Amino acid sequence: MNKAKSLKGLMQKEALIRLVGAHNGLTAKLVEKNGFEGVWASGLEISASHASPDANILTMSDSLSAAIDMIDSVSIPVVADCDTGFGNSNNVIRMVKKYEAAGVAAVCIEDKLFPKVNSYIPGRQELASIPEFVGKIMASKSAQRTEDFMIFARIEALIAGWGMEEALKRAKAYADAEADAIVIHSKQKTPDEIIEFVKKWNNYRPVIIIPTSYPDFTEKQMRELGIKIVIYANQGLRAAVKSINETLNQINQRGLAGLEDKIAPMAEIFDLQGMPQLKEDEKKYLRNEKGNIKAIIPAAGDVSQEASFQEKDLLKDIPVAMLDINGKPVLQRTMENLNAVGIQDIVVITGYRGEKIFNEGITKINNPNFSTSGVMDSIIQASHCLNGEKNLIIYSDILFERDVLGKLLKANGDIVLTIDSSYQHYKFPKRDLDLVVARHSPLRGERVLNVRQSNQILQIGKSIPREKANYEFAGLAMVSPKGAGILVSAYQKLKSRKGPGKAISFIETIQEAINSGCTVEAVEINGGWTEIKNFEDYKRACNFFST
Repeated sequence: MNKAKSLKGLMQKEALIRLVGAHNGLTAKLVEKNGFEGVWASGLEISASHASPDANILTMSDSLSAAIDMIDSVSIPVVADCDTGFGNSNNVIRMVKKYEAAGVAAVCIEDKLFPKVNSYIPGRQELASIPEFVGKIMASKSAQRTEDFMIFARIEALIAGWGMEEALKRAKAYADAEADAIVIHSKQKTPDEIIEFVKKWNNYRPVIIIPTSYPDFTEKQMRELGIKIVIYANQGLRAAVKSINETLNQINQRGLAGLEDKIAPMAEIFDLQGMPQLKEDEKKYLRNEKGNIKAIIPAAGDVSQEASFQEKDLLKDIPVAMLDINGKPVLQRTMENLNAVGIQDIVVITGYRGEKIFNEGITKINNPNFSTSGVMDSIIQASHCLNGEKNLIIYSDILFERDVLGKLLKANGDIVLTIDSSYQHYKFPKRDLDLVVARHSPLRGERVLNVRQSNQILQIGKSIPREKANYEFAGLAMVSPKGAGILVSAYQKLKSRKGPGKAISFIETIQEAINSGCTVEAVEINGGWTEIKNFEDYKRACNFFST
């Protein structure tokens, strides 16, 4: 249902319709968020947002542009305050065509002379003649293209001091010219004029009021009188100006201390902007030449008991994925590399201190059994997510150069692992290595070009003798949907063989797949990555990013 049809439907019901003033997409969204039936694209608010008087200074294009932003931001109807119609009947015809085509549900025009001034400004409040304004209404109705679009006629006779009889006379003429509703405006401090008008009008056409100057008039009283629409025209803008002034004054006087609890959190701003939906749309629709790629990051493990970490008390309250590496957590650095190559669909499996893992754009899946689980147990928690054309599996405790990721993404194969030939040259003691025996050994020599597109893994594990291994697994893998099925099958075999409660690692699952006859491909690298398994690793990683 379009917005005009929606408003027309509301007009045919008994309930009071509440419109609230807005001047841009954000303020319109706040109106919708707070449960009101429609948005009033307020001439006062729009002109004020340009720091310009409400006196027909802005052009129709300025006002229409603001209304379009509101329409695009909300699902509820938007009614546009169009002042005097931006000129004579010819201008009104063009205005109606433009506003209706833009998706505005209704326009409101007032019976002042162009250029008008705001109704609350003392002095000049000049009214158009009845025949002139009737001509504008007739021109508006002839210009509209659909029966749902509506024209509201605003009477300023009470504002100009011309009296009740003049207001009623004008209302009858405008209704007979087929205005869809009558807006009766008053700047008295009480609703007495409005009540008198409504009673004498006897519901000849729907009545709209703007109770800016008589705020004690309740919605219950409005309903009892049969008023159809109430417009809270400018309260949001005035509240915002007061709040912004108070906030800026505090910053000027005392800085930011104590301010956060008084202002909206950044998460609310992102929500109003539609950032969560944008990220979801990116996951669904953003494509590049690499195809639909997903990333799974198992980050459930608890390595806080490692002696050097425990000594430094580094991982008491956070998982290793959130360790700060010169200003950015490990996870953020990984995500930046993924985002840089167009990968937005990122799943993180959490466990130890999982509540501490946060980053815009990730999906979190909890592994409740993380304390007795291995990496593959965590990956299985997200196995339903392994449905991309390519699925990356990236350990949460590694940092890597973007080129390493690029090489992996170019590879073919149902299961492909990144293997590093530099481990044999480590000048620092390493333990607990995921060693690899590959079909082809690294090329040796001072000047070599490795033109091999891929290698094949024959054996992988921690217990392989160092002198037998020729590579180390670098913590990055890629699997096709078929490869994901192979891994799940291998995992289930291991689980059945080992029994419940036994942790299953990723590399032993890979070895099980190899034993079952699966070909596991490998992409060779020489450095370009590091892991963080102890405090020495942590210091080394920080040094890498110190310049």
